[in-house]
Amino acid sequence: MIPLQQGVSLDPQQYVPALVGAVTTVVLFVVVFAVIYLLGKYFVTRAVERSLRRRDFDETLVGLVVNTTVVVVGVVSVALAATVAGFGVVLAAFATLAGALALAVGFAARDLIANFVAGVFIIQDEPFTVGDWIEWDGNGGVVRDIHLRVTKLDTFDNQLVTVPNSALANAAVINNVENDHRRVSVDFGIGYDDDIERARETIIDEGGAIDDVLSEPAPTAPVTGLGDSAVVLQGRIWIDPSESGYGAVRARFVEAVKRRFDSEGIDMPYPNTELSGGIEITNPGEVQGISGD
Repeated sequence: MIPLQQGVSLDPQQYVPALVGAVTTVVLFVVVFAVIYLLGKYFVTRAVERSLRRRDFDETLVGLVVNTTVVVVGVVSVALAATVAGFGVVLAAFATLAGALALAVGFAARDLIANFVAGVFIIQDEPFTVGDWIEWDGNGGVVRDIHLRVTKLDTFDNQLVTVPNSALANAAVINNVENDHRRVSVDFGIGYDDDIERARETIIDEGGAIDDVLSEPAPTAPVTGLGDSAVVLQGRIWIDPSESGYGAVRARFVEAVKRRFDSEGIDMPYPNTELSGGIEITNPGEVQGISGD
C-alpha cells in the first residue's frame, strides 16, 4: 500500500491561464465564424441570386444554387474561424476525413448524383415543360411534374410513370407539342383498279372538313407505296397541338375517310395470297377407299 504524500497542495491559480486561453480561443472562434458567416451569407447569396435571376434561370435552380451557396459559406466560415483561432491541426484532420467521406459517398451515390445533374440541365434547357406530350425509347406520356431527381408523366391510359432524369437526358426525346404545327399522317390502301385521283380528292375533302384541321398547310394525299394488294395513299393533315388532340383528330380522320370510301365504292383491299399450280394424286386407290368409307 502506497502512503499518501503529506503537505502537497493544489494551487487553483495555476490553471487560470490555461482556462482563460481556452475560453478566449473558443470565443474568438465563435465571433470570427459569426462575422464571416453572416456577412458572407448576406452579400454572397444576394449576389448569386441576383446574377441567376438576371440570366432568367428557373426558380428551382435559383433556390438550389442559393442553398448550396449558404452551405459553402458556412464551410468556409468554419475553416477561416478555425485558422484564426489556432485550430489548424484539427482543421487539417477534419478536412482529410471529410475528403474521404465525400469520395465514398460520391462513389456510392453516383447514379443519384447523375440524376440530379441531369435534372439541372432539363430544368435549365427546357427540352420539355409540364403539360408537354413527349416520347422516348418507345415510351410516352404527358409531363406532370419535373423534379431535380425524377420526372413524372401520365400515360394515355392514366398511369403514372416516374422516370429518372438521367434516362431522359441520355435519350432522344420527341416533344410532340413544342411546335405550332403538327402533321397527322394516315395510310389508306385502295385497289389497283380504283382511280387514284378520285381517292386522293376524297381523302383531302374529308381531311379538310374536320374542324380542328388547319387550312395552311393544306391537306395532301400523295402515293407513298405500292403494296402486294393495294396502292397506298398517305393522308396528311395539320393541326395546332396546343389546341387539338392528335389522337382524337386522327380517329375522326380515319373514320370519315372510311365512310366516304364506302359510299363512293372505293375498294380498301385487305392482304390476300393467290396460290397457283395443281394437285397431284400419287395413290388413287387410297383416295377411293377413304371415299367409300
